[in-house]
Amino acid sequence: MTLSELNMLDPAERRAALEKCNGSRTWIEMMMRGFPFVDTAALLVAADHAWQSCGPSDGREAFTHHPRIGDMDSLRKKFANTGQWAAGEQAGIDGAPDDLLAALAAGNQAYEEKFGYIFIVCATGRSAAEMLTSLQQRLGNDPEKEIQIAMTEQGRITRLRLEKLLT
Repeated sequence: MTLSELNMLDPAERRAALEKCNGSRTWIEMMMRGFPFVDTAALLVAADHAWQSCGPSDGREAFTHHPRIGDMDSLRKKFANTGQWAAGEQAGIDGAPDDLLAALAAGNQAYEEKFGYIFIVCATGRSAAEMLTSLQQRLGNDPEKEIQIAMTEQGRITRLRLEKLLT
């Protein structure tokens, strides 16, 4: 879709398109107030600004719109509307050995138990081993630091997905 097409969508369709990029209702509403955008750069600046204005509860809400890293079954079933994007983002998981996938699953569970939300990382261009290393490192963070890191990662994902939406 082009930016012109996004600008011309009816509000419900535009909200649905934005939700594919970031599941935070607060972020979506801030973005909706900015339409129409004159160019893609203005849209991306507004998206970054809106996300930076969001708080931890908005982050946790956005995180629920992502599959766990390496959970391809969940990606196909629950996240069908963004599954193609998420699959591409998690391409580094493809072909990973079973022991690495098991370590990711165990790490995901430990992360969720500690922080109360899924491990969120901008997986584009990262291997399964790199994602596991990041997960293991971030498990050592305190909750305040971790939510900030997770929100930064969500911001990167949002930007990439907006760019995909407009191609």
